[in-house]
Amino acid sequence: MTFDQIVFYFFAGVLVFAATMVITIRNPVKAALFLVLAFFSAAGLWMLLEAEFLAIVLVLVYVGAVMVLFLFVVMMLDINLARLREGFGEYLPIGGLVAVLMVIEMALILSDGFGAGRVLVPHPTDYSNTRELGRMLYTVYAYPFEIAAAILLAAIVAAITLTLRRRPETKYQNPALQVRVQRSERVRLVKMKSEKKN
Repeated sequence: MTFDQIVFYFFAGVLVFAATMVITIRNPVKAALFLVLAFFSAAGLWMLLEAEFLAIVLVLVYVGAVMVLFLFVVMMLDINLARLREGFGEYLPIGGLVAVLMVIEMALILSDGFGAGRVLVPHPTDYSNTRELGRMLYTVYAYPFEIAAAILLAAIVAAITLTLRRRPETKYQNPALQVRVQRSERVRLVKMKSEKKN
């Protein structure tokens, strides 16, 4: 067994363990931290595949931005953990079926007969996977890339629309009223007689 295979199996094992903990652990903060570990392990696998740009983007975008935001939201919300524990067994058969299908697909992809005839060609020294990825995205896959961007834009607009709902139990600030406030409305002078202690 070569060193690359040892590193691959190490990162793959950590990734499978972290992904399993994400879907089985009940505490949402711990689940988010295990998801961060899964992203780091996936970035290690990308590095083994010589896709350094994708590995760095995975760490910077998902771990550095998305997961930090998700952790802030989870920790700021008052999540009822008892309610989260109620419906776990209800979705277990469907989740198990999806997991079995994914394992079968991965076994087909990694088996020797599925990719027979495919030869890996070594890249020249001036090869850049970032340049190659950009060339493929903006030439061959230009329309799917633009469609994905439009879908993401629609999702952002929908998320902003859903969060701007007025809820009666939430207190809002009106900056226009705060700017127009007068000193007499904020400060009230009260005259009292002095008292002596015996």
